[in-house]
Amino acid sequence: MRLRPLVMLCLLASPANALTFQTRLERVQWQVEGDRFECRLVQPIAGFGSGEFVRRAGEQAIFRLQSPQRWLGAGSATLLAAAAPWQPTRSDINLGLVSVGGGEIPFNSTHLQAGRLLSGLLEGRSPVVRHRTLHGGETLEIRLLPARFGKAYEDYRACTAKLLPVNFDQVRQSQLGFPSADVVLDPRARARLDIVLQYLHADPSVNRILLDGHSDNSGNRLLNRDLSRRRALAVQDYLLANGVPQEQITLRFHGERYPLVANSSEANRAKNRRVTLRLEREAVPATASAATAGPSS
Repeated sequence: MRLRPLVMLCLLASPANALTFQTRLERVQWQVEGDRFECRLVQPIAGFGSGEFVRRAGEQAIFRLQSPQRWLGAGSATLLAAAAPWQPTRSDINLGLVSVGGGEIPFNSTHLQAGRLLSGLLEGRSPVVRHRTLHGGETLEIRLLPARFGKAYEDYRACTAKLLPVNFDQVRQSQLGFPSADVVLDPRARARLDIVLQYLHADPSVNRILLDGHSDNSGNRLLNRDLSRRRALAVQDYLLANGVPQEQITLRFHGERYPLVANSSEANRAKNRRVTLRLEREAVPATASAATAGPSS
């Protein structure tokens, strides 16, 4: 296998005769980037790409690699919190496997694995990924170094303290329940709407809110249709009173026509008495968008 000179300079022989990517100790740097939606703690890896801890709003951190050259082939890689050479009394901690796929970001760790890697870095351990290369099948090792980690971690923690309580995927659709024959928002529904509003005020790309009112099958159809309308209006009024523009809201009501579950018990009927709130953004990738000819469930 012929390698470019820059890459050759970054490949070191490990004790297991693996090809190892790591940055020279004196050149190690950590970068902290982020906003209210996501925080990233990144170490560039010479000749490879980077190792990144990424924490989205409403979630715990994950660890991942990013490599434009796509060195890792599909399969499984081992994730380690490796002891430093100057820690002879410590052994490496095996954090288990990660599933490797294609693309520039070949895997995402679990939240637990990322948390243990961060704890290890604070103790002087190195995050290590061991796998085989896509080009020829050699054993491959990618290593991050703990040098200069303390200050970067403080900056990362300061970033995460400013994250929103939820991300778009968690808030894009909400079910707001109503007591039997009632059209008044209860404390639980208002609390959920307050979280939605906090997100809306932070993300100007959300420009459409769809409200669909529903009822159970108690009473006659005309009454149920009116109940579903008034429930949707109650949600709309709450949004308007908290600064959401009227033109962004689309309101529909359906009575008992679209139950979530069969109206076979009181518990099921309670699930069907609801308003579904759905958020849409200005530009949604084609793979994530969906035509909505009928109402949301």
